[in-house]
Amino acid sequence: MVHFADVFITGIMVGGIYACIALGWAIIFKTSGVINLATGQLTLIGGYVLFALYTFGLPIYIAFAGMLAIAIVLGILTERLWLRPMIGEPVLSVIMVTVGIAFAYQAIVALIWGADTRVFQPPVFPLEPLMLGPIHISQVFLYSFLIAGVMMALLIFFFQRTRMGLAMQATADDEMAARSMGIPASSVYRWTWVIAFMSCGIAGGLLGNINGLNISISYMGLLVLPAVVIGGMNSIPGAVAGGLIIGVLENLGDAYISRYFPGGVKSTFPFFVMLIVMLWRPYGLWGWVKIERM
Repeated sequence: MVHFADVFITGIMVGGIYACIALGWAIIFKTSGVINLATGQLTLIGGYVLFALYTFGLPIYIAFAGMLAIAIVLGILTERLWLRPMIGEPVLSVIMVTVGIAFAYQAIVALIWGADTRVFQPPVFPLEPLMLGPIHISQVFLYSFLIAGVMMALLIFFFQRTRMGLAMQATADDEMAARSMGIPASSVYRWTWVIAFMSCGIAGGLLGNINGLNISISYMGLLVLPAVVIGGMNSIPGAVAGGLIIGVLENLGDAYISRYFPGGVKSTFPFFVMLIVMLWRPYGLWGWVKIERM
């Protein structure tokens, strides 16, 4: 039971980081109906920008603030330069544009920082584990989970209590009705990309503190996809819950199944569960069921 508790608690903490990436998926899909295949690259850029600011000598909290400021600028530029000209075009065309954005951003990161693994020095979080009775809790995972939790709480407040958050929800529900009420859809889409950049950037910085930074961080966008599908592609709370579920499933699969099927169980087990959930609930556990009446 002690081993199970260690595995479960660590899974929850890692799942909080996954939830930030899942929010990057869900926010863009909920507002525009576009599957953003550059989500992993948004995570990658955030991690390297935080690393650059921290190694420059800034305190970590100022480095985080600087990374968020740069994420805002990049989100605005990305929407203005590449996504706004695609308004009114087929969804598949917009998705292919996100593929181009993904390759372009990954190439820029590799050009600036190279492909070698970078490690935060000195370590941002204490390395000694905390003891909760017989249970070991990594402080890196704990502080990462708390930071991710604060980010998610702020996003929930933003969507429920601010004018732009309510406008984004209205646009997601019915874009034509929102436009008729005077809500500027272009501003909504711009803030959608800004929030996605910020959320994924925080996740990238936290992942870099745990395992170091390299180009493989970009693949986290696809590895977190089961979290979004299980929770529901158009559900913000579902993305958070899905991230926590995937974090636990990864750790449980690695701890209890990989001994019988060695090789990649940790990363493939969530996809197996995703397939089962899709057969049972194609729209996810908290997704909206689309009903069409003739």
